[in-house]
Amino acid sequence: MNIEDFNFDLPESLVGQKAIEPRDSCRLLVLDKDKGGVSHHVFSDLKNILDENCVLVLNDTKVFPARLFGKKETGGQAELLLLKQTGQSTFSAIGKGLPKKGSLLTFGRELTGTVEEKHEDGEVEINFNYSGPELLEKIDQLGSTPLPPYVHSKEKEPLLREQYQTVYARERGSSAAPTAGLHFTDKLLADLMNRGVMIEKVTLHVGLGTFRPVTTEQIRDKVLHSESFFLSQETAQRLNLAKKAGKKIIAVGTTACRLLETLSNEQGMISPGAGETNIFIQPGYKFKFVDGLITNFHLPKTSLLMLVSALVSAPNSPTAFKNFSDSPIGKAYREAIKKEYKFFSFGDAMLIL
Repeated sequence: MNIEDFNFDLPESLVGQKAIEPRDSCRLLVLDKDKGGVSHHVFSDLKNILDENCVLVLNDTKVFPARLFGKKETGGQAELLLLKQTGQSTFSAIGKGLPKKGSLLTFGRELTGTVEEKHEDGEVEINFNYSGPELLEKIDQLGSTPLPPYVHSKEKEPLLREQYQTVYARERGSSAAPTAGLHFTDKLLADLMNRGVMIEKVTLHVGLGTFRPVTTEQIRDKVLHSESFFLSQETAQRLNLAKKAGKKIIAVGTTACRLLETLSNEQGMISPGAGETNIFIQPGYKFKFVDGLITNFHLPKTSLLMLVSALVSAPNSPTAFKNFSDSPIGKAYREAIKKEYKFFSFGDAMLIL
């Protein structure tokens, strides 16, 4: 496989630029992964599409205000995107205008950070002058919502923090939202439960690598970014009972999907755990636990597009994968473009089942 196999053209006008309100009023394309047929709905129709034979698995990670704007010792501007806390006072990050190793960055009046390491892949290690809860409090005060670079929102920060967060977010740690979950409202979740749909929560902290373009070398080596996760013993037990009962396991987002596939075995059972996953799901991968997926429409040449392509191709559906354009998922994307669905983080949604 070549990375060019996962390319497609998208009109810029179809890139979602603002949150959809109400959340569940976005459009929903439903793709039958076995037959390749598509149908068009609104997201709130899920309560009529799913039933007691379905399990929704949500990622309850919480986005923090990971974008920091600061000054260098020279007086120049610098920008940081915090990716992951690596110690009580340290974060890995990427950024713009970053100074050399050992240099000091100043954020606001009190927060400073020293560039401890600079890696070849562009990541840096920042050691702040605060630690623990005090550091997180300073980041909350000074940081901005880490919107993707293709979103040019004019909304004010308090509203953005609300819009770029799922209603069920609980575990702080993501520098990007698990965007498939943005479409759910509390009422829709209640309606789904009243219909008998089982709802479970897992945690996988989303890093920037989720959205980065991948290289042909990464495809060949099956090497992807790592993201940290947690699945409780109680949740794993309930999921296994549901799987044994023949219920359909539907991951809400590629992040929840990666966690479930990481922790499941060849017999289709899942184990509790905490750690890091670098699983790279691409066409040819056989899904062990996940039967369906709720997801947004993704950027070309990304691991996310490869994951959805895998779910809708052999050995998970009757159609062998040749390239994205000729695949059922590629045809569904062309249909979405034709009908002017919105794409990416603030876009519309797709249900693959």
